[in-house]
Amino acid sequence: MIQRFYQNFGKYLKPNNVLVIYGPRQVGKTTLLKNFLSKTKFKYKLDSGENIKTQQILSSQNFSQIFDYVSGYQLIAIDEAQHISNIGMGLKIIVDNIPNIRIIATGSSSFELSGQIGEPLTGRKTTLTLFPVALMEIANIYNPYEIKEKISELLVFGSYPKVLTAKSKNEKTIILEELAHSYLLKDILAFERIKSSKILLDLLRLLAFQIGNEVSLSELSGKIGVDYKTVGRYLDILEKSFIIINIRGFSRNLRKEITRKSKYYFYDNGIRNAIISNFNNLDIRNDQGNLWENFLVVERLKTQSYFNIISNNYFWRTWDQKEIDWIEEREGKLFGYEFKFSERKKQKNKIFKEFLSTYPEAEVKIIHPDNYSDFLLPKSYKV
Repeated sequence: MIQRFYQNFGKYLKPNNVLVIYGPRQVGKTTLLKNFLSKTKFKYKLDSGENIKTQQILSSQNFSQIFDYVSGYQLIAIDEAQHISNIGMGLKIIVDNIPNIRIIATGSSSFELSGQIGEPLTGRKTTLTLFPVALMEIANIYNPYEIKEKISELLVFGSYPKVLTAKSKNEKTIILEELAHSYLLKDILAFERIKSSKILLDLLRLLAFQIGNEVSLSELSGKIGVDYKTVGRYLDILEKSFIIINIRGFSRNLRKEITRKSKYYFYDNGIRNAIISNFNNLDIRNDQGNLWENFLVVERLKTQSYFNIISNNYFWRTWDQKEIDWIEEREGKLFGYEFKFSERKKQKNKIFKEFLSTYPEAEVKIIHPDNYSDFLLPKSYKV
């Protein structure tokens, strides 16, 4: 069993506070929650937001009903809380009126859960995001040689827990197809009342072939035959439901820099490959660089999230096609990273010269298969 970064929710629990755990479906939120509850000292109630009676009680704003529901417990845990309408107000009633009560709420749909929880629980919540398994978590059970051997597999099949533990390529493929075409779109179709997933899948396929490239709403709109405002809305939904990641261009308002377009990445390489139905081995693919870039972006975001590295993330590009894949604005400085999978492209990039002439205080580095651990893993997790 892979030990996850968040093993003990206890250190994040506070009296009269809600611990909110976000993340895509099937990344292990329920498993971690049950493991924690099995060891907690608190008398707890575990319930599901899919339970109709629970939905009725916690959405009712009926104080006496809600008080009866939590009576006698020190900890209330609600799994899949996004299914409960006005869940934020229901939880606010509990934490405002029951002394020393602690609450955990998990949700696979951030756009729904955060919208309901955000305002009512301002100042009363702690938020954690759980991703598919991170490289730093895998590094706890494999040695450096084994990690490097697994990279090609991670680039193709990603790191969802069930995928990592599947025994065969065929089993991994079946799991990913089910994840991509059922679980991950389930919340969107349910909450946004989108009648068909076809347009969403068409949009995701376009993005899957554009990893590492800039896209614009008008370009996407023209290709799938939907107006750009609808495309923008769908992209926002896909981002808030943990399927894609939007990275914007960096600029200090210099005329030669492009900022209007975005790059989109997938939360998991395996989901990206399931969208385009391509699980070919890495050595016969023509998108190795795209997969490497997506992998590095997502793993870096996991590191930033888990270790509380506060950073604004961008890419950088000029009108004459000079580009740096990843820019971090943190600690009052700029850090630029160029991602190269091929041995032939590891040499110092001429593009750095122009970037550094524009931002002389910045630091730049090429990230390739021989030094990725410096970029992705804290020192204690070096492979």
